[in-house]
Amino acid sequence: MSLSQRAALAAAVIAAALLAGCGANPSAGPPAATQAGATGTRSQQTTPPSSPENSASPDATATSAAAPRSTGPPAALPVAPGAGALPQTYAFPSTGSVAFRDAMADLWLAVTTGNPGLGLPAFFPLAAYQQVKAIADPAADWHSRLWYDFTLDVGAAHSLVASGARLVRVDVPVSDAAWVDPAACYNSIGYWHVPGARVVYQQHGQERSFGIASLISWRGVWYVVHFGAVLRSAVTGIVDQPAVGPGIPGPAGGC
Repeated sequence: MSLSQRAALAAAVIAAALLAGCGANPSAGPPAATQAGATGTRSQQTTPPSSPENSASPDATATSAAAPRSTGPPAALPVAPGAGALPQTYAFPSTGSVAFRDAMADLWLAVTTGNPGLGLPAFFPLAAYQQVKAIADPAADWHSRLWYDFTLDVGAAHSLVASGARLVRVDVPVSDAAWVDPAACYNSIGYWHVPGARVVYQQHGQERSFGIASLISWRGVWYVVHFGAVLRSAVTGIVDQPAVGPGIPGPAGGC
C-alpha cells in the first residue's frame, strides 16, 4: 500500500473514530454481567471485577520490573499465544503477570535493536482487533495504521535510547484504567484501557523514561496499541514524552 493510500485509509478510520466519541472519556467500569450477551458469542465475557487492581490506593501506579533474558541472539518472548482468536473477558490485566513482564521485555528488545518485529507479541493481536473493531476492514486498518505506526515509533525510540541502556521497570497508572464500552470508538467489544504508562530505563548512569500512549486489554493481558501517539498529523515516528527521570504517567481518558 502506498503512503497516499495509507494516509487516506487512516484519515477515514480516524474520522469515523472521532465521530463515535473516541476522544471522550470511556465508562469508569464494565457493564453488568447480565448485559454481556448483547454483543453475541464472540464477546462472551466473565463476571467483571469490582475495580482495578490496587483499588485500595486510588493513586497507586503498578510497577513491573524487567524480565530476565538469557544470552544469545535476540528473540521475543511469548505473550499469551493464540489468545487473540479467543473471546474477550472482563479480566483486569495484572502488571505482575509473566505475560506483562514478557510483553514489556519484548517491547524493550524491539526498541534497543530497532527491530519492531521483536515487539509483535507485545502488540495488540490482529485476531483480537478483528473482533473489536466495527469497521469495514479491521485487518487493513491494523496493518496499514496501527502496526505501521508502531514500526515508525519503534524506530524513533531506537534513535533516542543509547546502546547499552537497561530497562528498569514499566510504571502503569492502574488508577487511570477504565473499561471502554462497546459502541465507543467504533468498537463492537469492550476492553480495559490505560494511557500514559512509562518505560523507565538506565542510560549512562542516569534514569530516563518515555511513555506508552495507550495500552488495552485482551483476556486479562495488557497490549500496546498506540506506542508513540494515538493520533498524528504526519506519517512519522513519535516518542511519547521522553524525560529525564521517571516522568509523569497519564493523563487519564481516551480509548
